[in-house]
Amino acid sequence: MALLPWRTGIVRRIEEEAAFTRRYWVEVQDTDCFDFMPGQFVTLDLPIHEKPNKRWRSYSIASWPDGSNVFELLIVLLEGGAGTTYLFNEIEVGAELTFRGPAGVFTLPEPLDKDLFLICTGTGIAPFRSMLHHIELHNIPHNNIHLVFGCRQKCNLLYYDEMRRLAEHIPHFHYLPTLSREEWEGRTGYVHALYEELAKEKPPAHFFLCGWKNMIDEAKQRITALGYDRKAIHQELYG
Repeated sequence: MALLPWRTGIVRRIEEEAAFTRRYWVEVQDTDCFDFMPGQFVTLDLPIHEKPNKRWRSYSIASWPDGSNVFELLIVLLEGGAGTTYLFNEIEVGAELTFRGPAGVFTLPEPLDKDLFLICTGTGIAPFRSMLHHIELHNIPHNNIHLVFGCRQKCNLLYYDEMRRLAEHIPHFHYLPTLSREEWEGRTGYVHALYEELAKEKPPAHFFLCGWKNMIDEAKQRITALGYDRKAIHQELYG
């Protein structure tokens, strides 16, 4: 399959979402409508290395298709990460970004006739935010949807108020944040105990995993141990 062409985007807005985590709104220059499927990603070409393949960084699209030519990225600053250091230190509102996309097959199944387990850590919530808004916007029929989101502290619960609002408005959507390093009014511990508890009766389900490799590897082992086929597991890893 031929590679998608490189395109130009202008950064129109930047906001701090949490410590060391920013939201970037990018306006695509060659179209009035940037269309994509929720769960897809774009690849940025950043001037951080002479070799092209060492300049590329891929990020899931955190917004949803709304008919505009603007998309949102959710990016965490990685210690020693050349790509995120460049974005945080050099990119300001009005800057140009060279990108390619959308691409990827980490997208919703059709129809949504099984339970959905959306399991993530950190900025892995980005593609699931896109999916959830898309489901709400188009009133797509669905079964139970469980968003199991793990992070260390409450201050790192990205889109927290927004997810709580979605849980009030989307039928059968259950928002389940859990903290591993802080006591609070909600769940504590890692994500694995939550989806194991919810899936112990083994309802027909799809499992979507997005986050660090260690979390995804452990989740795949635990989900198959519950009796699910590997074909029920879809993954998007980073790091």
